[in-house]
Amino acid sequence: MISITKTGILRVYDSEKMLVETFGKNSVRVRVTKLDKFTNENWALIPQEEIIPEIELTYSKKQENEQKVNSEEKIETDGAVLVNGNIKVIINNAGKLIIKNNQDKILLTEFESNRHTSLKIQSRQLKGLRGGNFSASLKFDSDPNEKIYGMGQYQNGIFNLKGCVLEMAQRNSQASVPFMYSSLNYGFLWNNPSVGRVSFGTNITEWEASSTKQIDFWITAGDNPSKIIETYMSVTGKPPVMPEHGLGFWQSKLRYQTQDELLTVAREYKKRGIPLDVIVADFFHWTLEGTWAFDAEYWPDPAAMVKELTEMGTKLMVSIWPTVSIYSPYYKEMKDKGYLVRSENGVKINMLMIDPTSFVDVTNPDARNYMWQKAKDNYVKYGITDFWLDVAEPEFTSCDFENYRYHKGSCSEVGNVYPVMYTKTFYEGLKQEGVDAVNLVRCAWAGSQKYGALVWSGDIPSTFESLKTQIVCGLQMAIAGIPWWTTDIGGFHDGVVDDSDFQELLIRWFQYGTFCPVMRLHGNRLPLKAPMSKVGGGRCGSGADNEIWSFGDKNYHIMKHFIEIRNKLKPYIRKLMDDSHKKGTPIIRPLFYEFPDDTDVWDINDEYMFGEDILVAPVVELGMEKRNVYLPNGTSWIDVNSGKKYDGGQSVECLTPIDVIPLFVRESQDKLIECLI
Repeated sequence: MISITKTGILRVYDSEKMLVETFGKNSVRVRVTKLDKFTNENWALIPQEEIIPEIELTYSKKQENEQKVNSEEKIETDGAVLVNGNIKVIINNAGKLIIKNNQDKILLTEFESNRHTSLKIQSRQLKGLRGGNFSASLKFDSDPNEKIYGMGQYQNGIFNLKGCVLEMAQRNSQASVPFMYSSLNYGFLWNNPSVGRVSFGTNITEWEASSTKQIDFWITAGDNPSKIIETYMSVTGKPPVMPEHGLGFWQSKLRYQTQDELLTVAREYKKRGIPLDVIVADFFHWTLEGTWAFDAEYWPDPAAMVKELTEMGTKLMVSIWPTVSIYSPYYKEMKDKGYLVRSENGVKINMLMIDPTSFVDVTNPDARNYMWQKAKDNYVKYGITDFWLDVAEPEFTSCDFENYRYHKGSCSEVGNVYPVMYTKTFYEGLKQEGVDAVNLVRCAWAGSQKYGALVWSGDIPSTFESLKTQIVCGLQMAIAGIPWWTTDIGGFHDGVVDDSDFQELLIRWFQYGTFCPVMRLHGNRLPLKAPMSKVGGGRCGSGADNEIWSFGDKNYHIMKHFIEIRNKLKPYIRKLMDDSHKKGTPIIRPLFYEFPDDTDVWDINDEYMFGEDILVAPVVELGMEKRNVYLPNGTSWIDVNSGKKYDGGQSVECLTPIDVIPLFVRESQDKLIECLI
């Protein structure tokens, strides 16, 4: 049976219910369940009443069985049709979905095995699990020539995801953000936080959820990548206003062991005349995980520290972990109140770092309030409002996702939403304090961006291969709707301070980091420093020095020069951030985002646009003295380093001595060159 609802079409057949609804401009949401009703969870999607109405209402008045709704809908003898602007959804007489654009071109068709064979493979399945949930799968026929981008951050270096199988689960350096953009000009959100996987095969695209109550996806169609991404951001949320200190240079390392050490570094930047926007107090400035407060032995006067930093024009960011040591004074209370992640089997220990710990269950609103109140009492009172939300996946010591349970459901069912709720905890707390939040966080899911999530790419190797991979990660995150993104400049693991090869890597990464949404120097440099004591924060060791003067005079002057470039670019970056806040526009963009009609750019993964006017071509190999740069067709380009002008649609060779990164600007924006030299 098919009927028209207030917002769409409902099909009921046997035990299955399928609801196809308009949801935003040129977009529809589809849900399928075998329960008696659909869940009310919007997950990544903003409730409809919060979305600014942009839909042009169209009605058909020809047939008696048509009703006026927020789209054009028809009930026909062989199924039903819903049209919302650029998108058309057909439910055929077998109950299969066919999705087209406004030129009647097929974008997606549910797989029908019986068209081809007698295999009886179902396009969508909800298989019952103990406890009432289902394992779910959804199959679409696949265009083998389609190119696919987005899906978040995977450390595989693959740009066009066609042919990939991706785990949809959160891990350190992996952020599963299940939105894909297709070169067929549609965007698809798998609106389900269950642990699962997706296969972008040449024959079939298949989405899978290990435990869920319903299939839930959202799809939009448009004319080009920018319109599709902006539509997606309009229904999942846009980032807030980036605070001014987010635009400049951030200094960090593993880890400043004392208040005096951190202040000494900040004073040295001030003495050298180098603006320092943010400096970071990393983990174990606390006594124990789950105290969320300075260890008074090593950080005796936070108020004086913040006051001095503020006078120098520097903000202090502090590291927060969602771990609670079994020795924390709050552990028993949090356990008794159900504020900690539970284990289905075995001991209730989620992670081993220095002490055995459990994670705060941030899917529980009471647990979120409890954690925020501790942070407010111990940090905000000093004027500290920038938080580094580490271990946000959360990073279980053993990633047996089926063994953990949250307030909101099992990890298998809702686990991927954890980083959203973690970031939301601090965003909402800071909002109550009247503060524009920028939360540095190690993971994200769809919708994280609206809570001020600045995602960094996790604990990655200090190698040129890793640098090249991060370029791809940043572009995929941008397409997946996470505009605020950064990396550990130089990588995190195994960078030796006095090694010449590492120093070259650091300089190339520093150049790349200048043209990321946030420029942040961090890493666990070698040789390591020993712990200072056997108690409190002193139990944790540290990495070697990681300031720009730590790597020799020549490298210091190169890095200083690129900090100067970053500061001169602040008005340009401010505009990019404001556009992102207003429209959801990414800061860094694949070339095809700006030049979709140039077929040569769709596979280029080592160049990108910083905003709409600056083309960046990082150096990603050791000893590289020159590299080719493709200049997209549709405009002329000026080489920042040589001043030469080139027509688009060609490759040019650029010399790349150690102090040079190839940069080009559109001819009409030649005034930008003054900021880049």
